[in-house]
Amino acid sequence: MRLDSLAPLLDRSGPWATAYVSTARATETSGEERRLTARAAGDELARQGASKATVEAVTEHLATLSPRAEPQGSAVFATEGEVVLEVPLTQAPDRAQVCWATLPHLGPLPELLGENPLCLTARIDRTGADFELTDAYGTRPAGQARGEEWPVHRTANGEFSEKHFQFRVENTWESNAGVIAEAVADRFAESGADVLLLSGDPRERRAVHDKLPEQLRELAVETSHGGRAAGSSTELLDRETERIRQEYARRHTAEALTELRAAHTPGASPAGAAGGGVAEGVPSLVEAAREHRLDTLVVRPGGPDREREVWVGDGSDQLGVRRSELQYLGATDPSPARADDALLRNAVATDAEVLVVPPEDELPVGGLGALLRWTHGEPGPAA
Repeated sequence: MRLDSLAPLLDRSGPWATAYVSTARATETSGEERRLTARAAGDELARQGASKATVEAVTEHLATLSPRAEPQGSAVFATEGEVVLEVPLTQAPDRAQVCWATLPHLGPLPELLGENPLCLTARIDRTGADFELTDAYGTRPAGQARGEEWPVHRTANGEFSEKHFQFRVENTWESNAGVIAEAVADRFAESGADVLLLSGDPRERRAVHDKLPEQLRELAVETSHGGRAAGSSTELLDRETERIRQEYARRHTAEALTELRAAHTPGASPAGAAGGGVAEGVPSLVEAAREHRLDTLVVRPGGPDREREVWVGDGSDQLGVRRSELQYLGATDPSPARADDALLRNAVATDAEVLVVPPEDELPVGGLGALLRWTHGEPGPAA
């Protein structure tokens, strides 16, 4: 998963109030339950030392959260008397969690968001395509591609010979497939989608597939379910979308674990997500984070390293395992923080991915690891 939606948290220095709450379905008592949860969260923040203005902002925000079935919870981040960001959660927290700390408490987010691949679906016919984006939060329109609308049917008229007319129809289909394929490639890049699904007219769908860039051709999945026509059934298309999203998540996790296991295999040379090896252990991860080398931060629920204390400054790359390290990084007033909070903040700032592995897996050791962009002894990114 990418956490770019958390970017607003990088613009403030804190300290931060963080609250994780479930958003229950609407019932006769849900309103009172929300008010009680909000009041309890505010009391706990006050006990931990949060400013009065921030306590009031969080309490008021939690009390007015709308009950909903999906998503199942919210994470709220506030500082200086203002709620800066609310993040919808795909899994409800077991209990409300509140925290007043130097950094936003990001540690619970990977598990509560889960691997959430984004699927771009193109509903294709001979005149164009409708685009949709689907993730755990639902499906939303994502624009259209429009080709020529005439001639697209093999019906002769009196103005042309039948052979000449059929030739024009074929040319229109070919041209429209190119227009749609170009639009698919552009939309895929713009949206940051992880998977691509082509549905609708079989002939034009295959023609579009064949005109995609090679990387997208290998990634694209075709299905006969759904379509562009009004009233087309979406139930089977929804199932196919969810299947390929889950398949991507399983494959993504398996690939990361394979690379981590290779680091523990004598004689193996793990390449890492971008050919840069792997890192485990807080000191190695902190060093890599400072140098913007994290490509994919891998977290395992319950790992003891996640709560290990590190030292941080205002900048996301100002972190160290000892307070004395921070003076060399320009931090004038270092503060202690959880390792997972500091590393996740760094991942947001450096556009690194975050991946959660099953809690029963033994890797990464300590609960925190990373696939790196590059290692020492290899050339770093071009300046």
